[in-house]
Amino acid sequence: MVKENVMKQTEIGLLPEDWSLEILSTVSLLKGRIGWQGLNQSEFTDNDNQPFLITGMNFKDGKIRWNEVYHVSDERYEIAKDIQLKNDDVLMTKDGTIGKMLYVDNIPYPFKASLNSHLLLFRPKNNKYIPKYLYYNLQFKYFLNHIEENKSGTTFFGLSQSSVGKYKIPLPPLPEQEAIAEALSDADAWIESLEQLIVKKRFIKQGAMQELLSPKEDWEVKKLGEVATISGGGTPSTFVSEYWNGDIEWFTPTEVGYDKYLYSSKRKITNTGLKNSSATILPVNTILLTSRAGIGDLGILKIEASTNQGFQSIICKEAVDVEFIYYLMSTKKEDLLKNASGSTFLEISPNKVKSLEIIIPSLAEQTRIATILSDMDAELEALEGQLGKARKVKQGMMQELLTGRVRLV
Repeated sequence: MVKENVMKQTEIGLLPEDWSLEILSTVSLLKGRIGWQGLNQSEFTDNDNQPFLITGMNFKDGKIRWNEVYHVSDERYEIAKDIQLKNDDVLMTKDGTIGKMLYVDNIPYPFKASLNSHLLLFRPKNNKYIPKYLYYNLQFKYFLNHIEENKSGTTFFGLSQSSVGKYKIPLPPLPEQEAIAEALSDADAWIESLEQLIVKKRFIKQGAMQELLSPKEDWEVKKLGEVATISGGGTPSTFVSEYWNGDIEWFTPTEVGYDKYLYSSKRKITNTGLKNSSATILPVNTILLTSRAGIGDLGILKIEASTNQGFQSIICKEAVDVEFIYYLMSTKKEDLLKNASGSTFLEISPNKVKSLEIIIPSLAEQTRIATILSDMDAELEALEGQLGKARKVKQGMMQELLTGRVRLV
């Protein structure tokens, strides 16, 4: 049953009156590898029969990518018994990217693992906390603030073991810790299931593109310039303020390649700026194609807009379906790169883009293929929206549960 609770003022803010505020080192074992004990990278192996050596590079979304972990000899594993991993251990990176967290729920064969010198291991003393609760607490604002206040270094940050041990952790009663950990684990499982489904759907779409866009016997060979007009862009002088902050959308290559449809640019130019540069107004449904600084990124304009000179944009003629050409061109990045040239940076010329060979079916077939792939994109977009919502829900749960605003027991 969810219930509200009477709060008390503490040095970290309001907490439920039956929560305690404990110095972490008094309730938790903290252990790290003391140096390397002479361990050399040449000793790392790919021998699956030997113990794992975990590094921060193996962390991803709170789990270990075991297939990427190196191994070390049993002799090296036995040197530091305090950091031999067990199930329910919590790990944290303390150097470089500080505060990446890991919960150890299963150690695969050979069921042995140790740490490198940039990690800390946490284990409860006298059953003072639930490890999974600690895992979530150390990702929350209380500990993140502690990191900011105690990290050292200028370009490469570090957090000492003693500093971590001084963290004052809010601890609910054990049954509530268990309930909080279970609720947040369920949220993580929801997020993970959506992530896996999105990966699966992307693979399905990739296979569909491979099948649908592969030329068939009745498809025609064309040059891109035969079925579309290729248009470049331009940049008004940045020294003339009258050219900028107008109402004409003006895209740069860094804005393209993320979303299929483009509705708004980061910067705008004025009509005077347009007239005093080589930029032009491109119609709705123009395919923006980056021609430098990342050749071959694409997006479809859903508004009239202009671009800088980093584009050779595609204005399709009536004989072709815009969406089909968008998908077809997304498979042509390698061909575009092969045709690019330049000493300082690679760039592809308008003539090279116009001369690009494409093989296309009838307009009706183009539309059919584009519809199938567009439906797949719409499904992926909906799933991405669900994933974003799930992540926000989890953040909200952490805010409520880890501050004690909402009680689960």
